[in-house]
Amino acid sequence: MKTLRSGGQLVVDALRVHGVETIFGVPGESYLPVLDALHDSTIRFIINRQEGGAAFMADAYGKMTGKPGICFVTRGPGATNASIGVHTAYQDSTPMILFIGQVGNDFVEREAFQEIDYRRMFGPMAKWVAQIDRADRVPEYIARAFQVATSGRPGPVVLALPEDMLAQTVEVADTRHYTPVQAYPSPAQLSQLRSMLEAAERPVLILGGSGWDQTACTQLREFAELNHLPVACAFRFQDLLDNAHPNYIGDVGIGINPQLAKRIQQADLVIAIGPRLGEMTTGGYTLLEAPLPKQTLVHVHSDALELGRVYQAPLMINSGMKEFAHALSELGKQGKLASATRWQHSVAEAKAELHAWQQEPAIFAKENAPLNLWQVVQNIMHLAPADSIITNGAGNYATWAHRYFRYAGLRTQLAPTSGAMGYSVPSGVAAKLTAPERCVITFAGDGEYMMNGQELATAVQYRAGIVIIVFNNGMYGTIRMHQEREFPERVSGTELHNPDFAALARAYGASGETVLSTEEFGPALERALQHTRDHQLPALIELRYDGNLITPGASLMQLRAQAKASGK
Repeated sequence: MKTLRSGGQLVVDALRVHGVETIFGVPGESYLPVLDALHDSTIRFIINRQEGGAAFMADAYGKMTGKPGICFVTRGPGATNASIGVHTAYQDSTPMILFIGQVGNDFVEREAFQEIDYRRMFGPMAKWVAQIDRADRVPEYIARAFQVATSGRPGPVVLALPEDMLAQTVEVADTRHYTPVQAYPSPAQLSQLRSMLEAAERPVLILGGSGWDQTACTQLREFAELNHLPVACAFRFQDLLDNAHPNYIGDVGIGINPQLAKRIQQADLVIAIGPRLGEMTTGGYTLLEAPLPKQTLVHVHSDALELGRVYQAPLMINSGMKEFAHALSELGKQGKLASATRWQHSVAEAKAELHAWQQEPAIFAKENAPLNLWQVVQNIMHLAPADSIITNGAGNYATWAHRYFRYAGLRTQLAPTSGAMGYSVPSGVAAKLTAPERCVITFAGDGEYMMNGQELATAVQYRAGIVIIVFNNGMYGTIRMHQEREFPERVSGTELHNPDFAALARAYGASGETVLSTEEFGPALERALQHTRDHQLPALIELRYDGNLITPGASLMQLRAQAKASGK
C-alpha cells in the first residue's frame, strides 16, 4: 500500500525492508529528516564521536555479520573523515553502505557550504557511488545498494542524499528484501581441480577473503581433513580455520614464518580460495612470481575481474566462498584422493614448524626486559574464553597477536588488510555491540589508539564492555623500525609524548590500569575481564615497555647495528 512519505522516511523504511537493525554515524543537519524518521524506528543508531570511527564500526559490523554495515555522516568534512572506512571496506571486501547528507539540488555545483561531488571523490574506492535526486527513487537506489554491496566481491557503496530530496513527500511502494548473487564452480572446473590434486606432490591451500560463513568453514575443514591438506590463512584472515587444528600451518602475511614461506615457494600446487593475492599475502609478489608463478596455481575468487589481474593461473574459478565450499563438500563425497598419502606427512611437519615459530622469542631474555609481550599473549589465551574476538589496527604491536595468538575460528579476528591505523577501538566496540555475549579484546598501539580512542566514549555510552590493551612504547614503532633499517640513528618524526592512558580511560568512565612488568599483567587482565562482566563497561590496560623491543626477532639497536654494518 502506498502512503505519502518524505524522502527521509523512505530511507529509514528501506533500511527496515532490508533487515537493518543497527547503524553507526555522526549526526548532521544535512540529513535531519532521516534523524527524525529514526526517532520512531526500531533501528538502533549508534552515535559516534568521529566519522572515521563510525565508518570503521560499519566495516567491523559487515565483517562480523556478512550483512552491509550501515554508516550515516554529514556532507564535506563528515564524508572525508569517513573515507578511511570506505577504503578499508574496499580493500578488505567488506559489505558496507555509507549514506552522506548532501547540499540541496538547488545549490549543486556552486561550491556551496561543505559541497563535494561524491561520485568523483569515492569513485576509485567504492563499488558504486550515486546520488538520489528524487525521493520516489529512494527504494530503488537503496535496494540496488544492498545488491551491489553483497553480490560478487562484497564491498562498499556510497549514496549521497540531497537535503531537498529528503524533505520531498511522495507516494511510492517499498521493494523486496535484497538477495545476494554469487557464481558457482562448474562441474568441469571441479573435475580439473580434482585432477590437479591427484597429480600433486606438495599441495598447499591458502584461505582468505570475505563471504565465508560457519558452514563454509566447516565444509572446507572437512575436505582438508579427508585429504590431509595443509591449510594456511592469508593476511588477517587467520580465523577461517581454528589455529589449533592439525591442518592449520600458519598465516601468510607480514612477518611470515620463513619455513612456511619456503613451503609455499616449493609447493607444486597452490590453491588460493578467497584471497586477492595482493602484496601482503604474496610477500611483495615473491612467494608467487607475477604474472606466471612457478607453482601450479588455482585461484578461486568471487570477482571475475580479480582473476588474472596479477596472476595467470591454469585454473581460475569465479565463485562465492559458500558456493565453492559446498562444491568441495560434494567433491569430497566422491571419496578420499588417492594422492593424499603422498603428502600426508607434510601436514605434521608444517604444524611442527608453526609450533617452533610460536615459541617464546629469545629477545626478552637477551634484553632483560621486565615486560614480556609473548607472555602477555599467553596469559590472554589462558584467561579469556576460547571464542574471544581479537581486534587490532595497524602497527608492529599487532605482530604479537598475529604470530602468537591462536584464533579459535570464524569471527574471532577483526583487523584491516588495508593497514589502516585507528581501527582497533572502533572495531572492538562494534564487535561487542554486535555480539554482546562474546568477550572482545582490543590490541592497540599508542599512536594507533590516539587516532580513534575517543570511541571509548561510545563504548561507555552503550555499555560495550571490551578490554583494550594499549601497547605504549612512546613512538610510531613501525616507521621507527624502517628508519633504523634505512637511516640508522637519524630519528625523525616518530617520537611520541603520550598521556596517561589508564587515567584517561577512567576519565571516560572505564576502568584503567598501568602494567610495567610481566607479573602484573595476568592479575590486571583478570580484573579487567571481571569488570566488563560485572558492569558491562570497558576496561583499559596500558602496557609500558621498552621501545627497543620492536619485533620478536630483533631490537631497534640490533637493526641499527645491522644497517650501519651494511654501510647505510
